Amino acid sequence: MSLVTIEKRGHILLIGLNRADKMNAMNRAMYHEIARAYHQLQFDSELRVGLLYAEGDHFTSGLQLDDWAGVFSSGKGIEPNEGELDPFNVVGEALTKPVVFAAQGICFTCGVELMLNTDIRVAARGTRFAQLEVKRGIFPCGGATIRLQREIGWGNAQRYLLTGDEWSADQAYQWGLIQELVEPGDQFTAALAIAEKIAKAAPLGVTGSLASSKLAVQQGEIAAKQHLFTSLQPVMASEDVKEGIQSFLERREAVFKGR
Repeated sequence: MSLVTIEKRGHILLIGLNRADKMNAMNRAMYHEIARAYHQLQFDSELRVGLLYAEGDHFTSGLQLDDWAGVFSSGKGIEPNEGELDPFNVVGEALTKPVVFAAQGICFTCGVELMLNTDIRVAARGTRFAQLEVKRGIFPCGGATIRLQREIGWGNAQRYLLTGDEWSADQAYQWGLIQELVEPGDQFTAALAIAEKIAKAAPLGVTGSLASSKLAVQQGEIAAKQHLFTSLQPVMASEDVKEGIQSFLERREAVFKGR
């Protein structure tokens, strides 16, 4: 049985952790299946957005550390294979298409780090988050030390990174770490509704907006400003812009083709 379910639903790629009997603990095999799914999302021109979710009661209990110990002790870290894209965006090329995230139950360590490399997050009430690594003798290596303080502030991030304590879905919502808090069992439906809206939007506009936003975060506002209008120019020459204008004049929903 596949450890990750993959389904193309229109322009959306559904990526589901599928090891519920092990609380979706991530071993290396699961990592590589997710990485292949991210590569598919990136390079399949029909796909416009991903939805990362989990089967079962829990998103993930975290890394299966005994399976990863040799990887971490080698000093080389995570190494995606050919045809894979690192879902943590720690090594290699970054995904340029948006990903919506849906969590429930326990979402520990690598689950938080997967979330931090997504763009819009939904969680069920009662979801529990934690970076437990310092309680296991190591520290986070999937992006939490790089991104968590940006999301929730330095003090809040260190409060949990340095203690390994849990934080709640309510706290995550208050911090802005997640964007929608829903009843348990509704997280996938709520996330899918968001993904469907993204999939209906102009693909060049979506990827352009995401790229500009990421550039501002990674290289600063000055760099983002310098690239703003040069990046917009080819988008303005697209068929989708014409469709956007025509649909506005005709008072109908636009049908974008990504070109």
